[in-house]
Amino acid sequence: MEKFQAVLDLHLKHHSALGYGLVTLLTAGGERIFSAVVFQCPCSAAWNLPYGLVFLLVPALALFLLGYVLSARTWRLITGCGCRARASCGSGLRGSLVCAQLSAAAALAPLTWVAVALLGGAFYECAASGSAVLAQRLCLHRDHNCAAELPLVPCHQAKASDVQDLLKDLKAQSQVLGWILIAAVIIILLIFTCVSRCLSPVSFLQLKFWKIYLEKEQQILKSKATEHATELAKENVKCFFEGSHPKECNTPSVKEWQQISSLYTFNQKDQYYSMLHKYVNRKEKTHSIRSTEGDTVIPVLGFVDSSGINSTPGL
Repeated sequence: MEKFQAVLDLHLKHHSALGYGLVTLLTAGGERIFSAVVFQCPCSAAWNLPYGLVFLLVPALALFLLGYVLSARTWRLITGCGCRARASCGSGLRGSLVCAQLSAAAALAPLTWVAVALLGGAFYECAASGSAVLAQRLCLHRDHNCAAELPLVPCHQAKASDVQDLLKDLKAQSQVLGWILIAAVIIILLIFTCVSRCLSPVSFLQLKFWKIYLEKEQQILKSKATEHATELAKENVKCFFEGSHPKECNTPSVKEWQQISSLYTFNQKDQYYSMLHKYVNRKEKTHSIRSTEGDTVIPVLGFVDSSGINSTPGL
């Protein structure tokens, strides 16, 4: 039991890193299965380039869009936005920063797909062998039929041996591009992490406390919401069958739900740990908490919007 608790604690503390690692492994595994089972290069001058690019880029695009769909921040940004005509729906610089952060997080899986595909080489070999521009460069000083036979290289059907040897060059190019992409992503991620941490308005230990607070707030919020929803449902069902009037049940209004569901912004004067925290401590009951002077979007605090009733582990 103690070992299970230790594993659970490790998951709760590092669930974001473990989640990204799982996504990376699943994406890499999916790419290998695709390249081995589904992918069959047509070895045609007309089809090699589009066929190879489709397998290289379209799954990456699908994974990129899926990253948006699975992000809690995406739905915080757009849910009900059309009904709030002049309300802040992530407008201006704030919306741009949030979209940039969402795009960066959603790009993990597609970049993994492209990198693993390039290291494998099959997709690139097929696409490059159908490119007329690359054919001129690769076939320089080779057999005069090289350009015509180059599309047959991925299928090992080229008659000239020096043309068939170009398969090694294509694979080498693909793998070099794959490693360059991996190195570039790691460097950019390291720079972004260092800069965002350097610009953090709070200290390392306060960030730790902040994440603990959010975890507990969401646990209590779900527990209380479940209890309140159960009582409300019981009262309504009871009144339906008995033909009586329901007792008054104080449920937050639409405006109140919108207030605590909006994107988090940091204010140096009043440091709140969530929109719920900010809402209950507002000075004026009629005052909107979504747009206050001095509010800014801080990249390192993006985890505040990622928490939700259904996204907290163990609930």
